[in-house]
Amino acid sequence: MHSSTAAHLRRTPAIGAVVALAAGMLVAVAPAAHAASGATLPFTSVEAESATTTGTKIGPDHTQGTLASEASGRQAVRLSSGQRVEFTVPRAANAVNLAYSVPDGQSGTLNVYVNGTRLARTIPVTSKYSYVDTGWIAGAKTHHFFDNARLLLGRDVQAGDKVAVESTGTQVTVDVADFEQVAAAASQPAGSVSVVAKGADPSGNGDSTQAFRDAITAAQGGTVWIPPGDYRVTSSLSGVQNVTLQGAGSWYSVVRTSRFVDQTSSSGNVHIKDFAVIGEVTERVDSSPDNFVNGSLGPNSSVSGMWLQHLKVGLWLTGNNDNLVVENSRILDTTADGLNLNGSAKGVRVRNNFLRNQGDDSLAMWSLYAPDTNSSFENNTISQPNLANGIAIYGGTDISVKNNLVSDTNALGSGIAISNQKFLDPFSPLAGTITVDGNTLVRTGAMNPNWNHPMGALRVDSYDSAVNATVDITDTTIIDSPYSAFEFVSGGGRGYPVRNVDVTGATVRNTGTVVVQAEAQGAATFRNVTATQVGAAGVYNCPYPANSGSFTLTDGGGNSGWSSTWTDCSTWPQPGQGNPDPDPGRNLAKGRPATATGSQDVYTPGKAADGDANSYWESANNAFPQAWTVDLGSSYPVRRLVLKLPPSAAWGARTQTITVLGSTDGSAYATVVGSRGYRFDPATGNTATVSLPSGTDLRYLRLSVSANTGWPAGQFSEVEAYLTS
Repeated sequence: MHSSTAAHLRRTPAIGAVVALAAGMLVAVAPAAHAASGATLPFTSVEAESATTTGTKIGPDHTQGTLASEASGRQAVRLSSGQRVEFTVPRAANAVNLAYSVPDGQSGTLNVYVNGTRLARTIPVTSKYSYVDTGWIAGAKTHHFFDNARLLLGRDVQAGDKVAVESTGTQVTVDVADFEQVAAAASQPAGSVSVVAKGADPSGNGDSTQAFRDAITAAQGGTVWIPPGDYRVTSSLSGVQNVTLQGAGSWYSVVRTSRFVDQTSSSGNVHIKDFAVIGEVTERVDSSPDNFVNGSLGPNSSVSGMWLQHLKVGLWLTGNNDNLVVENSRILDTTADGLNLNGSAKGVRVRNNFLRNQGDDSLAMWSLYAPDTNSSFENNTISQPNLANGIAIYGGTDISVKNNLVSDTNALGSGIAISNQKFLDPFSPLAGTITVDGNTLVRTGAMNPNWNHPMGALRVDSYDSAVNATVDITDTTIIDSPYSAFEFVSGGGRGYPVRNVDVTGATVRNTGTVVVQAEAQGAATFRNVTATQVGAAGVYNCPYPANSGSFTLTDGGGNSGWSSTWTDCSTWPQPGQGNPDPDPGRNLAKGRPATATGSQDVYTPGKAADGDANSYWESANNAFPQAWTVDLGSSYPVRRLVLKLPPSAAWGARTQTITVLGSTDGSAYATVVGSRGYRFDPATGNTATVSLPSGTDLRYLRLSVSANTGWPAGQFSEVEAYLTS
């Protein structure tokens, strides 16, 4: 569905499970007595940036419209012709799926090598399904840069073997490789009706549409068998009811169509499983039903073991889908949602699925015309939705979002959104109990260009009406959010309240700005929420509109690491670096929160970390020693400092006596470089360089100034910290 197009324009300036990232592989490790987040998958993913390469690593980057911002882990590897990336195989496998990008308008192939031997088989790459424009969605830019291509290797490889891909002429950016041991093709079930027996062409040359229709008619109450092969279906199927459609496996039985089932109603008992539906959707046209399922499968139906790719939406579900189960499937490269329960859903379970590279919400419930009720998204793994949320609940009654793993959301989206944004009427707002339990969110949340401020990793949004449902958020893990962890907002800008929220048991690590971003009136209770490596402050509490009422945070006990509050509601906290591996040439101190023992007038500590050498911090006068401190957000092996004063000749030459101290926890400081004088002279740029000794590792950098020959105070216009000597 359409992403937030909102009118939430501020008057301020525009400024659980534990996830282990080991050897480039993302795995969810369950805490005691709690289910692991995410799906149980038949493959293991390896990031290209963790592999051996002769190419160029790009990222990390969270900026909308950049290639790295849409990559898994916000990093990838760019290959020019003849360059390669070599993966160490993490498990026994005979197949690989590769996420990649090529420049717009180009296509080509990748050579594949196993343990140094080139295979006869290649991986085709193309921009055909990428570079999507949705100008009618406010805030959208060209997006959907990546695509996926798969290959059966024709041989078995073992853990520790090497699989390399090599560009053959076209520039290719490689993101991630999924290694899988694909089982042999299944055999035809006894008594089933084969589509080939009804005239389907497994070569893909002929039109198999009528053969599929005839097989469905003949197999009522039984099974339609789709043998291994490629089948071209040129128009959608309808009247599908009381039948099973079964393939030999999603790597073997492939239906080539952009519209598979399109029907407004069904008596149900439809079971679709174990084949692939791969479309030819290259743009998003919302008036076209370019979906695997559009409408209703009827009550007591199921979808399992499917591979859905290059469609607008995987499943856009309306009408009666009571007790539907969608499980153990992959939904890749859709130009809009992965799955949307578009009102009236009752008892639907969407579980253990893998979704990557959606052009809108990966999984959504939208209570249009009638509420979705008693339905759930459970144990799904979601990666790289590039224009909305990982999971979005728009209204509905007694909804559950449990044990999901969501990573790398891009513009206009949170990892999970619980929202009363209606889009159209009649809409059924959130009601009953909304359960959000056991979810892990990694690098989720994004800058919303319509709001001109960020969206949190987990957002509760009274967009078009007050949130009066009970919202229980439990056992949540939020890691490396580029902005905030929890956001409470009235996204339509009308100040509706967010009430009845309880957050119990959360682990927040390395959030870019704040743990709680409260912008609506209302209230929430927090218990046992632990935060470390907080980028700016614990809480931003500035309701919008300004006089709409306050948001009350109740401390239920057991909270730690986020007690501070952002005090200036006229500015936004500057985000920290969401990824712990920065560019070696990046100034680690720029934009980071700074404090001081004192400051003079408007010459506040942040002026020395704002990237502007003409603004400056000045300490209290005639009160040496004075100290200036910056929180780099994480511990780094800093090797060089560049200290600056304004370059204007009006600043006479001077010497400041400075001691450099460092800390990893913000409380215990040790001397890194002893007291000495540093000369600042406008004739040579008014800068001084400080080399730090090998072995220095610090998060908190402190400069203690005990003398200044030019003015009776400590003064810096910029303090820059670098990893390089």
